[in-house]
Amino acid sequence: MKNVKPNCQNDEILDSELRPNSFKSYIGQEKIKDNLKIILAAAKKRNEIPDHLLFYGPPGLGKTTLANLIAKETQSRIKMIAGPVIEKSGDIVAILTNLKEGDVLFIDEIHRINHLIEEYLYSAMEDFRLNLILGKGPMAKTIDLHLPKFTLIGATTRIDLLTSPLRGRFGATFQLNFYSEKEIQKIIKRSSLILNTKIEEEAIFEIARRSRFTPRIANNLLKRMRDFAEVKGNGTITYDITKASLDFLEIDELGLEKEDRKIISTIVNKFNGGPVGIQALAAATSEEERAILDIYEPYLMQLNLIQRTPKGRAVTKKALEHLKKCPFEQL
Repeated sequence: MKNVKPNCQNDEILDSELRPNSFKSYIGQEKIKDNLKIILAAAKKRNEIPDHLLFYGPPGLGKTTLANLIAKETQSRIKMIAGPVIEKSGDIVAILTNLKEGDVLFIDEIHRINHLIEEYLYSAMEDFRLNLILGKGPMAKTIDLHLPKFTLIGATTRIDLLTSPLRGRFGATFQLNFYSEKEIQKIIKRSSLILNTKIEEEAIFEIARRSRFTPRIANNLLKRMRDFAEVKGNGTITYDITKASLDFLEIDELGLEKEDRKIISTIVNKFNGGPVGIQALAAATSEEERAILDIYEPYLMQLNLIQRTPKGRAVTKKALEHLKKCPFEQL
């Protein structure tokens, strides 16, 4: 999708508009929604703040959206921050001491917080207080700061990198799974209405089929198809425009992009189908290990195109068959 250069600022505004503003308009993840409704209703009945919550799963499945909905349902202010931004102990202290009673603190990619800084969260989550050491050596003093009661919502794509002490302090943990094709179709229909864009049923099916079972990707593709429809057609997203545009963007019928096919073909051509270790695969494809683990591998495994073995990654028969019939240039 590098051939089209969208207006990033406009896209951010559209992304905000396309986010569900209630649990009713949030499509998919039904069990998680039902659990959250019970947690929020019970907390409201007891006049308490909700438990700390942890969401994990691949990018684009709705972790941030759920955090916003929880804040809205509890009529609370939400403070959002990314884990990597918290670099010093002073950063987390400033964030926690600026919270107000009942606030929701959302930390995205929480597994990337420095483990020394993470320890400040332990007492904050359990007892709503901070243990600080002022000064050094014999003159050092320990003080306790009381914090307002708040709900911490963590989101991560790599729950395996979360330390046990931190993971154990969350009251409930939820795994967000890939969506079904029918759910993605409903999301595309809803988004097209918000965008005031006409779209054919066949075009909805085609976009959903290539959206990697991920709402964020479905919405991004819908916006790109709208661009093509306005330039190449009369503004209506037809099946023909959708098919031609997705082929132009080199997104194949399984939703694989150039980088996905590169990973598969590298395992086939350079490592005889595998198994191959993640470090060797990253070096051979010039991709970051984290990108392979977080972005590409979950979907490739979901489609059963690659498998994890004790010795590394290996392609499947399905992957070989797909590469042979792929209409794009082999890598």
